[in-house]
Amino acid sequence: MTETHAHPLNDRVLLITGGARRVGAEIVRTLHGAGASVLLHYRDSAAAAIALAHDLNGIRPNSVVIERASLLDAAAPERLVEAALGAFGRIDVLINNASTFYPTPVGDITEAAWNDLMGTNLKAPLFLSQAAAPSLRAHDGLIINIIDIHALRPLRNHPVYSIAKAGLAMLTKALARELGPQIRVNGIAPGPVLWPERPMDEELRREIIAKTALKRHGTPQDIARTALFLAQDAPYITGQIIAVDGGRSI
Repeated sequence: MTETHAHPLNDRVLLITGGARRVGAEIVRTLHGAGASVLLHYRDSAAAAIALAHDLNGIRPNSVVIERASLLDAAAPERLVEAALGAFGRIDVLINNASTFYPTPVGDITEAAWNDLMGTNLKAPLFLSQAAAPSLRAHDGLIINIIDIHALRPLRNHPVYSIAKAGLAMLTKALARELGPQIRVNGIAPGPVLWPERPMDEELRREIIAKTALKRHGTPQDIARTALFLAQDAPYITGQIIAVDGGRSI
């Protein structure tokens, strides 16, 4: 097997938000394993970001750089892009993965919650995509937005989150039209692949699984493999949102 086939993303650079833990970390491991260098953004998960970068730099020295930022900071998109260009000289893949998620029942919605959920899930991906576009355009790049099946099927007690993800779904399609032909833009809409970190009723978990066609939950690897497919094997796919949900959305 040639080096190109073994590491199809050699010489490619990934900028990912929220890449220190959970699904983001699995995407980082998978694309790094395919040869990509990584600018890994985190906000609060410093220990996890440092540990992941240490592990991956042990495999391939100087291939992962971490950068802390609050995506609610208006200067963050430009700063993250500058960090990636300063470390690696280019950006080939941008993955807008970072997200905030918590309930906002009608009657208890605050402006702060609105600004947080819309800012992280919609505003930041837009402005980060805009900031990264010049380098992505120069390298026939790719943007992947991590959306949610609840962009189409609103989650009870989570109207603001659902609205934000619905906006991200439309942003994906709008950017595909605006940034083509040089830049492809696609989305991945996970179903039940990881449970929320807050306590969750076991009966609700069983109910969610029962509503999938495959009658089981997925894994972060399912999302990471889909991201890898879009990065290395899908040059004619753009403006699409791939549901990775075990058939939950049908």
